[in-house]
Amino acid sequence: MSKIDKQKRKFLKVASAGTALSLTALKAPYVFARNKTVLRVLGTHVTLQEELRQKAMDDLGIELVFEPKGSAAVLQKASMSPQSFDLYEQWSNSINVLWRSGAIQAIDKKRLTYWNEINDLTKTGKLAPDANIGAGDAPFKLLHIQKDQTLGSDHTDKISFLPYVHNVDSFGYNTNVIKQGIPYKTESWGWLLDEKHKGKVAIVNAPTIGIFDLALAAQAKGLMTFNDIGAMSIAELDKLFAIMIELKQNKHFGGFWTSVPESVDFMSSDRVVIESMFSPAVSALNGQNIPVTYAAPKEGYRGWHGVMCLSSATQGRVKDAAYDYMNWWLSGWPGAFIARQGYYISNPKRAAKYLSQQEWDYWYDGKAATNDLRGTDNKISVLKGDIRTGGSYIKRFSNVAVWNTVMPTYDYSLQKWYELINA
Repeated sequence: MSKIDKQKRKFLKVASAGTALSLTALKAPYVFARNKTVLRVLGTHVTLQEELRQKAMDDLGIELVFEPKGSAAVLQKASMSPQSFDLYEQWSNSINVLWRSGAIQAIDKKRLTYWNEINDLTKTGKLAPDANIGAGDAPFKLLHIQKDQTLGSDHTDKISFLPYVHNVDSFGYNTNVIKQGIPYKTESWGWLLDEKHKGKVAIVNAPTIGIFDLALAAQAKGLMTFNDIGAMSIAELDKLFAIMIELKQNKHFGGFWTSVPESVDFMSSDRVVIESMFSPAVSALNGQNIPVTYAAPKEGYRGWHGVMCLSSATQGRVKDAAYDYMNWWLSGWPGAFIARQGYYISNPKRAAKYLSQQEWDYWYDGKAATNDLRGTDNKISVLKGDIRTGGSYIKRFSNVAVWNTVMPTYDYSLQKWYELINA
């Protein structure tokens, strides 16, 4: 081999090694991570769950940063600091506060892949013609951005939030201690104020949520009535909180919880036997073999609807990623995932493709489980033969007494709430 051929071969070998090294560098995780769009999501533990985060990152190729907090803290931070988040996930009762503060921007319906699949709950307020819409901030009243930039029910091309996760809430009770009730007949919000449960009652520590649990309980016990429970007057608030502060000072309440994990701990540690609850907490406790029933109160549920909102500061590539994430939530898999915790999604037929027939029958149709069903933690949360309390999706949402709401007297109710907590 000539000297020139040897030099040529050495050059090609070095060049080949360099190319391989370059390709390896391009494949290094830190290079991809550096180029990934980072999307910051501020919300509660209800939807900001690690399994959802990992799945969304895998599917979308973005970096998701979740910041879960208690509902009051989430609303306060979002309304005061829109630059601190890109997407906001909470409940429809936060919309008026966020919109008026300028913390969120309009969402373009045309960029929502599954908009036409979203059902009538948020579009018209009803899933059935004879459904009770419920007092307060029914989500359809706040969805569309009107020409004068107010929020209303007339359909436009711009909306204030993406309708996605929703449910009806009530209270959970430990049937080892409290006799099993009959849905819609004997189960009552008034149970929260029964003297026999003194010291073993907990309420969610959220001014726009817990206030309605207490109001429904006071009304059910005949302690007072409201002209409009979704828009309480100052005089009504004074009377309601006078009752509750006296109860608290007499040690009726065993605590006020701020997150789903805390509510689970309250019940599992026997600190309480009855409390305001969200569905995942009930599933988690049942998975621990603690027999907690989620009541179907005869007075009706407190309804809530999840909202996903765009920060007014979100622009460019991050805004594009935010739309991708919103569309991902309605793509089927996430809806099936949260169904196993007892939540509903706004386009359930797509989620049905990711649920077994047995799961769909139990969670959505209110039929008896034909086999044991597992929750998102892979523990059995539904036993064969169980029927979901409250029945089907349509029946449950036909019995909403009041929605989570920011009332016209919100500022005053906030003041009274903290008087109660500090009493």
